[in-house]
Amino acid sequence: MKKLFWFAVMCLLFSGCAMTNNEWNDLWAHGNTYKNWEHMKFSWSGYKNPTVETGKLSREQGWWGEPVPGPGG
Repeated sequence: MKKLFWFAVMCLLFSGCAMTNNEWNDLWAHGNTYKNWEHMKFSWSGYKNPTVETGKLSREQGWWGEPVPGPGG
């Protein structure tokens, strides 16, 4: 059991090392994962039943950041 634990720790450590320096910088550049508590509540369970109110909140509070253009756009 002890060997399995250390194997899992090493796998996690090596998978984190696979990121480039720029990827780490991008990861730490933004502050929080969620904009505020309302955003967190929506992301954890509210997305299953979105309402007009949650859509309005997301626009007003800027939950989703800047749009990223997709391929061809």
